[in-house]
Amino acid sequence: METTSDIPVSFAPAAESNMNAQHFAPIYEKPKPVTKADRIQTVDMVRGFALLGILMMNIPIFGIDRSVYKIVLEGSKANADYTTMAVVYTFFDGTMRGLFSMLFGAGMVLFTLGKKESLTGGPTVAEYYYRRLLWLVAFGLVNAYVFLWEGDILFYYGLCGMLLFPFRAAKPKWLILIGLVLLSIGTFKQLSWWGETRETRATYKEAIAAEKAKKPLTEKQQEAKAQWEQMEKSQKPDPERTARNISKMQGGYGTVFGHLKSHNANNETWGMYHGLYDMIGMMFIGMGLFYLGFFSNKLSTGTYSLTLLIGYGVGIPVGWIFFSKGFADTNFTAYIDQWRVPHWALYDIRRLLLSIGHASVLMLIYRSKVVPWLMKALSNVGQMAFTNYLMQSLLMTFFFFGYGLGYYNSLRFHQLYYVVGSVWIFQLIFSSIWLRYFRFGPFEWLWRSLTYWRAQPMRIAQK
Repeated sequence: METTSDIPVSFAPAAESNMNAQHFAPIYEKPKPVTKADRIQTVDMVRGFALLGILMMNIPIFGIDRSVYKIVLEGSKANADYTTMAVVYTFFDGTMRGLFSMLFGAGMVLFTLGKKESLTGGPTVAEYYYRRLLWLVAFGLVNAYVFLWEGDILFYYGLCGMLLFPFRAAKPKWLILIGLVLLSIGTFKQLSWWGETRETRATYKEAIAAEKAKKPLTEKQQEAKAQWEQMEKSQKPDPERTARNISKMQGGYGTVFGHLKSHNANNETWGMYHGLYDMIGMMFIGMGLFYLGFFSNKLSTGTYSLTLLIGYGVGIPVGWIFFSKGFADTNFTAYIDQWRVPHWALYDIRRLLLSIGHASVLMLIYRSKVVPWLMKALSNVGQMAFTNYLMQSLLMTFFFFGYGLGYYNSLRFHQLYYVVGSVWIFQLIFSSIWLRYFRFGPFEWLWRSLTYWRAQPMRIAQK
C-alpha cells in the first residue's frame, strides 16, 4: 500500500570554485521525505477514502466464519444482513483495493518524478526505491505473522511495485494500455479455469451415465469423477470445519497463530501467482491517470462529471448483475451447468469503472467546497494511511480474536458495519489530532527512517 509521496533527493547548482569557474555540478543533499506543503491533498484524500473503505471489505474476514455468507445468501432477502451484503458487494467490492493499487502507482511516480538517476556520493533513486519496497515486504510479513491479518496486501504490493520502476517514464497512454492488457490477462486466466472446470463437469456427467449403463470408466472419466466430487464437497457446508475454525479463532495468541500460519503462507504464494495481474494492472493504470492529472485535481469539472457518469452509470448496473447473478448464487453445480461464461468475468470491468467513479465523486465534492472539513479529515487519514492500515489490523484482531475481546463470529453480518463506522470515526479524529503535532504517523516515520537509514525529524516545531 503506497502511503507517501517522498522526494528523496534534490539537485542544486554548486558554488563556483573560483571566479572563472563557469560550471554547475550536482550537489548531493541528504535525502528527505516530502514536506507537508509539497503534498498533493487530493491524492491523500482519495487514499484516505480507500483506506477507510477497505475495512468494509476486510471486516468479514476479521469477524466471521465464511459459512455466514451462505446462511445470509440463502436466507430471506428482506433483512438487514442481505441488504448490507448486497450494497457492499455491488458498490464497493474490489474498488477500494483498486484505488489503493492505482494510488500505489501514483506514489511510485511521485517518488521518482524529476529525479536524476544517480547522485555523486550517495545512493541512486532506484536504490532508495527498492530499499523502500523491501521494507514494505517486511512490514507485510509482520502484518501477516505477528499482527495475524490473513488479508495483508503490503507483502504483495512491495513485490509488485518492483516491476514498476522501469516504466516510470512511459507515456500515460502506454501505461494505461499496459494496465488494461494485464487486467485482461487476469480475466483470461479466470475464463480458462472456468472452461477447464466445465470440461471436468461434462466428463463427470459422462462417467455417471457410463456407470448407470454398467460400462467401464476410462482413466479420464475416473479422474474427472474424483476431481468433481472433491470440488462439490468443498462447496458444501462443513459444520466440523466451521466449529473448528471458530474454536481456534477464539483461542489464545498461540492458537490463532498456529491456525493461520499455513493459511497465510498459502495466501502469499497463491496471491502472488493469481493476483499479480489484478494488482499490477491497476498500478499501471494509476500511474497513467496520475500523469494525466486525474488524482491531482488538474482535469476540468466537466471531465470529472463525465468519468463519474460513465463509472457509476455502467459500473453500478454491472455490479448488481455481478452480485445478484453470480456472487449470490450459492448452488455451484447448477451455476456451472447454466453459464458458459461466469459473471466473474465482469469483475475487473466493474471495479475499474466504480473505482474511477468513486475518485470522481471525491474530486467534485472537493471542488464544490461543500464539506471541506471532511475532505481535510480524509486527507489526514490518507497522509497516515500506512499507520491507519496497520492500526486496523491491530484493532480488529484485538476486538474479534480470542486473545482480545473474543467477538469472533458473535455479530450478525450487518452488525459488523457498526464496528466499521466506529473505527472510521476514531481514525478520522486520531489522524487529525496526530498531524497537528507530528510530521508523520508512527509507522510512516519508521518506514521513512528505515528507507533513508537515518531517523527522520518527527515533531512539528510549535510556534
